[in-house]
Amino acid sequence: MEASSIQLLPDDHGQAILVGRVELDAGPTPVLIRGGLVLDVSGHAATVADLLERDDVASLDGPAICGVEALGTPAGPHLLAPIDLQCVKACGVTFALSAIERVIEERARGDADKASTIRGDLEAKVGSGIRSVVPGTPEAASLKAALIEAGMWSQYLEVAIGPDAEVFTKAPVLSAVGWGAEIGIRSDSDWNNPEPEIVLVVDRAGTVRGATLGNDVNLRDFEGRSALLLGKAKDNNASTAIGPFIRLFDAHFTMDDVRSAVVDLTIDGPEGYTLHGTNKMSEISRDPTDLVRQALSEHQYPDGFALFLGTLFAPVQDRDHPGRGFTHKPGDVVRIATPKLGALVNRVTTSKDAAPWVFGIRDLMRNLSGRGLL
Repeated sequence: MEASSIQLLPDDHGQAILVGRVELDAGPTPVLIRGGLVLDVSGHAATVADLLERDDVASLDGPAICGVEALGTPAGPHLLAPIDLQCVKACGVTFALSAIERVIEERARGDADKASTIRGDLEAKVGSGIRSVVPGTPEAASLKAALIEAGMWSQYLEVAIGPDAEVFTKAPVLSAVGWGAEIGIRSDSDWNNPEPEIVLVVDRAGTVRGATLGNDVNLRDFEGRSALLLGKAKDNNASTAIGPFIRLFDAHFTMDDVRSAVVDLTIDGPEGYTLHGTNKMSEISRDPTDLVRQALSEHQYPDGFALFLGTLFAPVQDRDHPGRGFTHKPGDVVRIATPKLGALVNRVTTSKDAAPWVFGIRDLMRNLSGRGLL
């Protein structure tokens, strides 16, 4: 997969503090984008987790690997996910529309053919109410009571409007793939979709240091059959894409930029099919800082963590058969983009056919030790 740097970097990358990881001959290497160059900063921090503990990231220097114009091209370094030792966490059902779609999955028992009828019935009964309510408020409690009385309650509505957000562990440390990598869908899933999201990156003290983009692919058939299949639906080989770079918070990029971000999605299928979607962060039901607070409420992350914030996007546009909505095909190219964070691009394959994950924590420690970086 090839692109130019202008297609993957933020529009204002010249004033952004961008942190990432690339694969060099020596091994995985933290980098900083500055002055039009990709700088190797492994001499200051062996891992991105270490790098994000520093207050002087913007001023660090190191050997230039290449110019930014080489990023995304065969002449440039292979881009890895911009996190390493951080735990990968995710929040679900943080948007009203996605809450409704989760209820549809549950009621359809993972059968895409039943989804269209159920969607219309459910929208008529709860659509406007769930969009206006603030989770955890007395109004939310009243809506919950009314839905229970009407026989419409669901575990998905509980996390959509109740006091507790859904926060789960999405992927093992070091298993996420980066820009340009293939992203994996289980080979036995026949109803699934991408989930374009903003991902916050948090240090060991619980401070949000910045944000990046992510694709938290969703298997609607698996999760629709049972919420207890969430682990099997979410954690598979190559099923987590993050990148291209972490943009650190500074005077030019703040949490308010995350709150107001519009994340665009484009899917180009191998048969000529195209789908466009938008994830408007202004429509999120819970503030991003509250989701971080809930993730930290009774847990510590000494290496920091990355937190997917959830998605508004739930594609219902038919692809092959009327009423069945959207599902991926191998070869789909998924582009997730927003001006302040750049673009994350991945090609869809199955988790069985994606490159196997073979470089774990022990491999990283041995590599860094052998390079004299520890």
